Amino acid sequence: MSRNDGRAAMRLYLAVGCGAAIGSLARFLSGFVIVSLLGLSALYATAFVNVVGSWVIMFFATLTRPDGRLMIGTAGRNFVTAGLCGGFTTFSAMTLDTFVLLLEGDLKLAAIYLVGVVVLSLASAWLGYAVATQINR
Repeated sequence: MSRNDGRAAMRLYLAVGCGAAIGSLARFLSGFVIVSLLGLSALYATAFVNVVGSWVIMFFATLTRPDGRLMIGTAGRNFVTAGLCGGFTTFSAMTLDTFVLLLEGDLKLAAIYLVGVVVLSLASAWLGYAVATQINR
């Protein structure tokens, strides 16, 4: 590996790590606002970040694809997709929330929650794609 390859790899690692730190902090703050300030269930916080994160990742990925309007390098693209969105979204937390509902015997709420978050996240990703596609024209 050449010196320049090593620097490029280090830039990529730092970009993903910094993005993940920011995304995780944003996820934590979203949960704080939704649960502590608004008084809603933590399920809403998890659903919120997954739906918003699905929109952001698809919107950004569409804008930065080869025919997109934003020309951005590998480090910048991975800062947002792998880092920021990866740190912000909470699939593992959604899984835990669903499992806890199942353990509590609330099969109906567990099913509604899981299907609802997945469907809303896919719809949100589609909306991000549609908006970014319009911008790319």
